[in-house]
Amino acid sequence: MEKNQQGLKRGLLPRHVQFMALAGMIGTGIFKGSSDTLNIAGPGVVLTYFIGGILLLIIMAALGEMAVAYPNLNVQLLVNKAFGFKVSFIVGWLYWINWIIVTVVELLAAGSFLQFWFPSAPLWLLSLFCGLLIVGINLFQVKYYGELEFWFAGIKILALTVFIILGILILTGVIPSSIGEPLSNYTEHGGFFPHGFSGVASAFLVVMFSYGGAELIGVAVTETKDTEKVLPKIIKGAVWRVIIFYIFPILIICGMIPWNKVSDVDSPFVQVLSITGLPGAAHIMNFVLLTAVLSAANSGIYATSRTLFSMAQSGVAPKNLLKISKTGIPLAGILITSACILAGIFLAYITPDQVISYLMTIPGFTVMLIWISICAAQLKLRPHYKNKPFFRVKGFPFTTIFAILSLSVIFIGFLLNSNNLIGSTVCLVIMGILIVLSFTVRKMN
Repeated sequence: MEKNQQGLKRGLLPRHVQFMALAGMIGTGIFKGSSDTLNIAGPGVVLTYFIGGILLLIIMAALGEMAVAYPNLNVQLLVNKAFGFKVSFIVGWLYWINWIIVTVVELLAAGSFLQFWFPSAPLWLLSLFCGLLIVGINLFQVKYYGELEFWFAGIKILALTVFIILGILILTGVIPSSIGEPLSNYTEHGGFFPHGFSGVASAFLVVMFSYGGAELIGVAVTETKDTEKVLPKIIKGAVWRVIIFYIFPILIICGMIPWNKVSDVDSPFVQVLSITGLPGAAHIMNFVLLTAVLSAANSGIYATSRTLFSMAQSGVAPKNLLKISKTGIPLAGILITSACILAGIFLAYITPDQVISYLMTIPGFTVMLIWISICAAQLKLRPHYKNKPFFRVKGFPFTTIFAILSLSVIFIGFLLNSNNLIGSTVCLVIMGILIVLSFTVRKMN
């Protein structure tokens, strides 16, 4: 295993990993999914994002603590160390399936943003083009992937910052616009919580999908230089920045457009800039959104290929997946991921109108199970650390238990909600298959 561990080159710098953590979390969930959460909960959805951010902070801290205690183990290997082969098999393959679906969603979203300029082109064709581009990027050395991801993530972070500043200036009247009294949109149309707390709770599924990707740094630790030093710093900074990049834009969108007027056809960001009258603003934002979802898809292909590699290390995937190219990348994992992406894009050929909404609910379920397993692993491993890590979860074990219970309640609540029938059914079927396989499949190496 040690030989294979060294096969993946440590070509990722701290700035690469920091932006990768942000890149995985800022994608379709905010740029496209925010239209769904606004229709579900109205402006009050910011409370959902805030509560989800608190849970995310606990999960990231638990992951950071384990990464310091066991610097050469990523998420799947940490679960394997805590609970053994069967649980590791389930979590590893569930995480891989989760990222496959997320990657497909991001590529479909990229295709939908391209339709802003090419409305007559079919969604599947534009998504296929984006998929080929992203797969090609991942065939190079990991340092090139990290560098491109750094700039991809930088573009969307800069764009969100500019959007926030521009939105504040418009809402306060510093920049004149065609919007009448924007602040009244927070109190009219049913008020700030038009659907009450039930609306806030119902938005959790898309919010969990949106925040999913934070644990990507737990996959990247085996290819990161000076992990023990940079990881805690990255976790502390990234989580709060993501909360800001979600809550502020949502408040600005609700101030400029009545929440019940937000369409699910185009991104709410493009809709906002289209009504401001600023020349070219909508086209610029659409370009930024395109790079943002391509960035998230880029992270997805990285996550899926490395997860297959680590699963092969612990014997829950075929050992042939341990083979790496001369440039130090898990080529077999990338090719398998590419085949699954093609299958996902084919769904856009069958149901182009509903495919994104349907697929977006599934990772909301799977990411909650993965987050629960991360917290449970930290709860199990903490007493067995050889050396006390300098970075630890505050309020342990109460904060970890709180996260596990909260995520479990949210998960069960959504399983019982008839509106989530497709997502919950797919999730339960996947879990059932993985549980059966965990008892029938033997360790593969």
